Amino acid sequence: MIEAAGPNADQIRYWNEVAGPKWVVLHDIISAQIRPLGLLAMDHAGLAAGERVLDIGCGIGETTREIGRRVGPGGSAVGVDISAPMLDSAREAARAAGAANVTFVNADAQTAALPGPFDVLYSRFGVMFFAEPQAAFTNLRSALRKGGRLAFVCWRSLQENPWLLVPATAAARHLPLPQPDPHAPGPFAFADAARVRDILSRAGFVRIHHEPIDRELSVAGGKSLDETVEFLLQMGPTASALREAQPEPELLDRVRAEVREAIAPHQGPEGVRMAGAVWIVTAAVD
Repeated sequence: MIEAAGPNADQIRYWNEVAGPKWVVLHDIISAQIRPLGLLAMDHAGLAAGERVLDIGCGIGETTREIGRRVGPGGSAVGVDISAPMLDSAREAARAAGAANVTFVNADAQTAALPGPFDVLYSRFGVMFFAEPQAAFTNLRSALRKGGRLAFVCWRSLQENPWLLVPATAAARHLPLPQPDPHAPGPFAFADAARVRDILSRAGFVRIHHEPIDRELSVAGGKSLDETVEFLLQMGPTASALREAQPEPELLDRVRAEVREAIAPHQGPEGVRMAGAVWIVTAAVD
């Protein structure tokens, strides 16, 4: 594991000690939810055979392996992440799949010397956690070849994502929801398109484009209503509120019941499905 030091020390600890291990356990559910959005961003990247691609915040490497498949044996995919538990799972899956052109680096993409030059920088919900995003993208830009390009998908605001807002609002009837700085590292840090354009422009990117995508999401990959409730109690704003409040079992049961009642109307034959909203961001360097 990389040392929890520097500007992203809190995120390094969080993704190694809390979120990373949890993500490994819940991967199948999370992947079923966000895979279509990641593939859409990958389509926007326009990957070509033989290209070299950096997958930023690659997690357990599902996207890295898909990039490797798209660029073929003449290309390569390098996944970078701060979470050692997630990368352990990524390496194991890549070996099992025989993905010979895929490698992983346990490093902080904000500060590390990255093994470029790359043709493309890509990310599926992995770029919103930098303590100093302009410094991070300046560092990432230095690893991109002249004429290279960038494509990533990130969440729009909490208010535009009912799949997270509805359970969080229900939980808030019983416990306070954290109110972080909207620009602090976290899932919604890149919701403000104007701010992101400024960050990327200052980092040296041009032709920056935000495309809003609204999709109905499978909240827990087709799981039952009760399983979906348990998932929402472990990930997202509701989970953050529970971590801070550390409620007694009786209060936790009330929160669980409230969340269940709130999302039950969205349960159907394919599980709980609710609206989600993201940006697909593309840019280039001259």
